[in-house]
Amino acid sequence: MKWDKREYFSIPNLMGYFRILLIPIYLIVYIRADSVRDYQIAAGIMVLSFLSDFLDGKIARRFNMVTEFGKILDPIADKMTQGTLALSFTFRYPVMGVLLLLFLLKETIMGILGAYMMHKGYRMGGAKMHGKICTAVLDLVMFLVLLLPNLPYLAVNLMVAVSVCVMAVSLCLYLRMYWNAWKQQKGSQEEIGAEKRRSRKMVIVIIAAVLVLFALGAILPFARQPKVTEKTKKELEVERFYSDQPSGERAKVISDNGEALEERLRLISQAEEEIILSTFEFDSDTSGTQMIAALADAAARGVKVRVLVDGFPYLTTMWGNPKFLALAQTENVEIRVYNPVRPWKPWGIMGRLHDKYLIADRTAYILGGRNTFDFFLGDQKGYKNYDWDMLVYTKEASGDSSLEQVRSYFESVWKMPECKTFGKSRFWKQNPSVKKAEGEIADAVKTLKEAYGDELGKIDYESITLPVNQIQLISNPTHILAKEPVVFYTITELMKQAKEEVVFHTPYVICDDWMLERLNEVCEGDKDVKMMTNSVANNGNPFGAMDYQKNKEKICDTGVEILEYDKGVSYHGKCFTIDDRLAAIGSFNWDMRSAYLDTELMLVVDSREVNEQLRDEMKKYEQHALKVTGKDTYEVPEGVERQELSAKKKFRIAVLKTVAGWARFLM
Repeated sequence: MKWDKREYFSIPNLMGYFRILLIPIYLIVYIRADSVRDYQIAAGIMVLSFLSDFLDGKIARRFNMVTEFGKILDPIADKMTQGTLALSFTFRYPVMGVLLLLFLLKETIMGILGAYMMHKGYRMGGAKMHGKICTAVLDLVMFLVLLLPNLPYLAVNLMVAVSVCVMAVSLCLYLRMYWNAWKQQKGSQEEIGAEKRRSRKMVIVIIAAVLVLFALGAILPFARQPKVTEKTKKELEVERFYSDQPSGERAKVISDNGEALEERLRLISQAEEEIILSTFEFDSDTSGTQMIAALADAAARGVKVRVLVDGFPYLTTMWGNPKFLALAQTENVEIRVYNPVRPWKPWGIMGRLHDKYLIADRTAYILGGRNTFDFFLGDQKGYKNYDWDMLVYTKEASGDSSLEQVRSYFESVWKMPECKTFGKSRFWKQNPSVKKAEGEIADAVKTLKEAYGDELGKIDYESITLPVNQIQLISNPTHILAKEPVVFYTITELMKQAKEEVVFHTPYVICDDWMLERLNEVCEGDKDVKMMTNSVANNGNPFGAMDYQKNKEKICDTGVEILEYDKGVSYHGKCFTIDDRLAAIGSFNWDMRSAYLDTELMLVVDSREVNEQLRDEMKKYEQHALKVTGKDTYEVPEGVERQELSAKKKFRIAVLKTVAGWARFLM
């Protein structure tokens, strides 16, 4: 081939060189970016590259500057730009490493096979429709991630998942095309077309069958609720929840979100040997990052740290989050996921870990209903959920303390085969965004110590806690299938023994006939039974709001006095008091999911002092609650203004009643 500068230095080709030259400039700016403005500059560089790509083709066709070299240069520049974007994003989003690896694999395979087919004299006819769709999806994802640098990890994870699926399908279709071309299939075009149509129909049938089987596998195992066994009934001894002698343990109620965070950080900062954290949901927002920093700092001191989280929120807040991946790489830290979501095992999807507790050494623990993020912890501005914790100090306890009960329960779950280790991998350890997150956590540790100073120092827990006679842990079975309703049976059996008063709070009420029968039994006799839950307008759970509105009359018929919390912030508390002795806090909602599907814990404390403390705190919420006097009538306290259902909520509830009312046993 003769040298022809017009072939290599035409205006469109110069623009292709320009796009390639922009790549290192963009990489330097993006990788060093530490502000929104820096990311905007990087985005501007890429927008310039995109414009060049758009214009070079227009110019080549308009002025007859199309060259054979340009046909090669343009797609090379495209692929280099796409690969560069994916590479740069790995410095912020770990999952982009997966996308980058698949991208490189796909392009390498395509390049090798394309070169081989050309060598054999085959003409493949350019990019296919699925290839163009793959490129368009990839470009769109890259464009969104580039222009929106503060996208949540969940959004990026979902977009990467879509891109990976589309890329994998496109690669498979190209491989099939190459295979068919290599075989030089014989036959008429009609026969080939008929075979393709049969293949498409078969694919549609297979996809439909998989979706139906998935739905049936996820729902049918839970459609029938297990009954309480005779063994559970015989083994339940109400007397063991009471004692006339001090146990040596002490406890206090934590009602404030700010105090809840501070006490967790204090326990972690004072731990010397071991920290155990079990939580349904863990996020890396303000309070979550402080918890991550405190755990990392404890691990650096040589403290053994174990974290257990549920598999569903793990997907939404932890997987692909560089801070959690950095924590997982830390020496002395192990994170496990209870029942990770496995689409190929749909029968296990509904069983979830709903426990929330923190244990520090064998000295103290916190157990309650709070998840580990801003809705429940800290004094940050924005939306809040109100909830409860019980802090238990066990240093002076003897024998089988409640801490040992909780710890033994944790060990039984931790060792289950359904619990999988998270994040321990060389792939993640070397990921640029994880390396960057390690530095951010170190900075967060310094900030945490500056913010709290001596406030997290040694504290006399005996002076801030109250004496107790007995503490017992109630727990559901821990397997991932439909569960015997042990927690619900136990607490209602305790309530039935009350002589004067039972008061319980729950954010949601979704009861089957047996649960309503049990509540009716609790209400028998002369004792007062009072329940506080969210009003329909105040309920943060759309399904819970729908079901309560639909079945409210049935609940009223049990004889329970109903209060509806209606102050505008969703109430999330799960607690009860029985007479002036028992006080309980935990994770159990009065719904079918807590009764039959989830792991659940309730901590029952025999202490007049703790009972009084919890009851006083509960009354602070009850004074803002409406008293239900009929299906649609209320007694409104002075100074309380009843919330009205918004048009949006009315529509949402109506839709749920129509299409999802049958699924109440899953909610």
